[in-house]
Amino acid sequence: MAMSGRRLPQHLLQAVLILFLFQQRVADSDVIRCREEEKEALLEFRRGLIDSLGTFSSWESKDKKDCCEWEGVLCLQTGHVYGLKLAEQLLTGTINASLLHKMHHFGFLDLSYNNFSGSPIPEFIDSVKNLKTLRLSYAGFKGPIPHRLGNLSRLQLLDLSGNDGLYNIGNIEWLSHLSSLRYLDLGDCDLSRADDWFQVINKLPFLNELRLAWCRLPEITSWTPLNVNATASFLNLDLTENNVTNSIYPWLFNVSRNLNEINLNYNLLQGEIPEALGHYMVSLTSLFLVSNELEGGFPKSIGNMSCLHAVDLSYNNLIGQLSGFIQNLSGGCTEKKLESLYLSGNKITGSVPDFTRFSSLKNLGLGQNLLNGTISKSIGQMFNLEIIDLGHNSLKGIISEEFFLNLSKLEILDLSHNSLVLELRDDWVPPFQEIYSLSLASCNMGPHFPKWIRILKESGVFLIQLDISNAGISDTIPDWIWPMFKYLGYFNISYNHIKGNLPDFSLLDPALDPYQAFQIDMSSIHVEGPILSLPSSASYINLSGNKFSGPASFICSASVEYLTYLDLSNNLLSGILPDCWAKFESLLVLNLGNNALSGKIPPSLGSLHKILTLRLSSNNFSGEVPTFSNFTRLRILDLQHNALSGKLPEWIGESLPSLLVLNLGSNRFNGNIPLQLCHLVNIQILDLSLNNISGSIPNCFNNFTALSETTSSHVAISYVYNGLYSGGEHKYIDSVWLTWKGTKYEYKNTLGLVKYLDLSCNKMIGEIPQEIMNLVGLIALNLSRNNLSGPISPKIGQLKSLDFLDLSRNRFSGEIPSSLSLISRLGVMDLSYNNFSGKIPTGTQLQSFNASVYEGNPGLCGLPLPIKCPGEEPAQAPSTMKGKIPEDGFISLGFYVSLSLGFIVGFWGVCGSLVLSQSWRHAYFKFLGDMKDRIYVTAAINFAKLKQRFNN
Repeated sequence: MAMSGRRLPQHLLQAVLILFLFQQRVADSDVIRCREEEKEALLEFRRGLIDSLGTFSSWESKDKKDCCEWEGVLCLQTGHVYGLKLAEQLLTGTINASLLHKMHHFGFLDLSYNNFSGSPIPEFIDSVKNLKTLRLSYAGFKGPIPHRLGNLSRLQLLDLSGNDGLYNIGNIEWLSHLSSLRYLDLGDCDLSRADDWFQVINKLPFLNELRLAWCRLPEITSWTPLNVNATASFLNLDLTENNVTNSIYPWLFNVSRNLNEINLNYNLLQGEIPEALGHYMVSLTSLFLVSNELEGGFPKSIGNMSCLHAVDLSYNNLIGQLSGFIQNLSGGCTEKKLESLYLSGNKITGSVPDFTRFSSLKNLGLGQNLLNGTISKSIGQMFNLEIIDLGHNSLKGIISEEFFLNLSKLEILDLSHNSLVLELRDDWVPPFQEIYSLSLASCNMGPHFPKWIRILKESGVFLIQLDISNAGISDTIPDWIWPMFKYLGYFNISYNHIKGNLPDFSLLDPALDPYQAFQIDMSSIHVEGPILSLPSSASYINLSGNKFSGPASFICSASVEYLTYLDLSNNLLSGILPDCWAKFESLLVLNLGNNALSGKIPPSLGSLHKILTLRLSSNNFSGEVPTFSNFTRLRILDLQHNALSGKLPEWIGESLPSLLVLNLGSNRFNGNIPLQLCHLVNIQILDLSLNNISGSIPNCFNNFTALSETTSSHVAISYVYNGLYSGGEHKYIDSVWLTWKGTKYEYKNTLGLVKYLDLSCNKMIGEIPQEIMNLVGLIALNLSRNNLSGPISPKIGQLKSLDFLDLSRNRFSGEIPSSLSLISRLGVMDLSYNNFSGKIPTGTQLQSFNASVYEGNPGLCGLPLPIKCPGEEPAQAPSTMKGKIPEDGFISLGFYVSLSLGFIVGFWGVCGSLVLSQSWRHAYFKFLGDMKDRIYVTAAINFAKLKQRFNN
């Protein structure tokens, strides 16, 4: 008790002290710390900016007189304004220099993720001497990077990334003056002229984080560090997409002792991943080598990186068993720390192993490999998983509710394009309540529309991506699916059998985010009836391959600000195409082919200045083609199978420099081929067949550069568009229907290899110009059914890539050039109904064709025709052996009889049949020709892919 009495004064003293401090704090709260001149400077700074989110409302509030309490304002304890943090506020306008003149303690400026509309970086910033942090990333700045930023000797962090309009105008020596710099990010800035960038970086003594992604850096052949002490402190390195080659490895190993993160995505690293990587970089926590040219197996030394948090080796050519790689990763703290593992887009084999040892794993990407077998049920026990990507493999088996039992945190699930069966009850309640992407294409879940998706919706789940295409569904589209469009970003139910009609999309709520458009693919689902309206705020709409009917007037009612792709082909749409295309200013692909549209092509289509593909084929359009002089990017113009008339437009050659495919066949065009057409140097497919074109073939066709080359720069004709909600970039591959060897085919994945010239079924006269023989890349040449005359040039043998040649039903004369027999790849030929004369040249190919190929030429003779040429003698029968038979114990008369009979049966039984039987001979040589064709096409495609890979 006495002890307690002695402590009482002490407790009273503490209480008094606390009360005093509290009163002092209350008193201090009434004190305005902000300096008046700095407050005026902030208000002056604010007047130059436009505030969309109400950020500056606190600056204007009468209740907040202390500027240190304003949003985004940073102050020191002394009351001086130290910085501004105004990132992600959608600010526009101009930046006032008041920060320089009235704020002497200013050291922090963050204006990232705003939009300054292409204005240059303000000049005054380089005079803010105390500046230590400068963040201007993704702020819409353009112009040269000011060299005067090198005056900021105290700067420790510089981030100008995401401003793809910023560029370097020479060397970047000014960077070396930033002697205090620790963090540098110039991502997306154009540094292609900075030949000294590597030397400059090596001069920064304290730099430990370097990010130069997508900077188009000049290639470095020698990465030897100039200053070992400077580069040895590197912690993070990001050189994404900068043509980095294997020469970087020695430098990496030299600076690797402290490296935590390496990002060399989208570069030119080749061969196997070096074993040394795991021996030197033991402290590495993140390894990103996406989209290089790496091959071979996984290095065993990767197990030395004992604390990996993230590994992404996607989109290479890595091979090996998945289980072996997982075994190498096991051990150390990786088992407890690994959060992300991406190996998608390789050639990895084996089954999906047990991942439960990686207790922290959140992201698992194994899509687009060669995995087979069933999916381990253990994945369903990994409650931390947020992303599962197993799509595009050869996995099989049944996925039941048990598989998802513990996956409550799942956000992205991709099981698409396998052989999986989903057995989920209609009343099943999914445990994942945060999922926003479901990719279940080609997973059998029919025949009914999965009702558990509705349960997700009713549970408040905002599903952004839904792909249940080709899922064996044969059902009506439920009404509850349409309200989901207010937040769906990607909706794909194509290749199912759906009943019912489309709703009026204009009555549905628009997407939640007005700045992001969504994509809808409802192609080939057998839906019929009218289209009342197009989905608003969409970037991609594919309704092709259905039975939609009625007029096309609904097109004009669409909100098309973001629309880049519209495919309504292969339906029953009729009537006149509305003339409202001026508002479709973002459109890249328009396909209205194979409908029943009629009338004239609306002139406003010429407003589509970004268009890449325009297909109006197989309709009933009439009249002349309006002028499309703004189509400078157009690559495919397909107007075949209509009733278009008039002369061939001269502007096609003058205004479409990027054109690869021009198909005007099966129309009513007349007049001569305009010489301007020869300006199409990139043309690969030119089809003017089945028209009323007259005159001669222009001599300038040798200007077709692409047809004069035996190689192609691309296998497919494609472009990449942003998938926004649906997972980054997506590739659209163009296709064209062509008549090949009498049959119509759709060419898609190999369209870039097809080189095709078809002027058949017209009224053309004159000889074939010698210049045509310079188009050595041609695979198909069809000049049939015209009034062409004269001899065939001996130079036709130069067209060694020809697989198809049709010169039939003209007035050609003279002998068939012997050089024609040198075209070994020729699979289909027709020279019938001309005035050729003389002997058919001898050659394996020419004799392998049926006699009908040469019929209608009364002056021709020789095989395979039954008409013998003058002086031609019948074939000699094989001579018999005469003379004395040697006396040999092992060689008797029976031996020679057997030998003779064997020779007669074996040799003449085959070869004699080929000589005597026309059909056998044709079949045999056609077999040889087809075999050569297959080998050639395979080699050509592989070579083109290889070349494309190197070009990319």
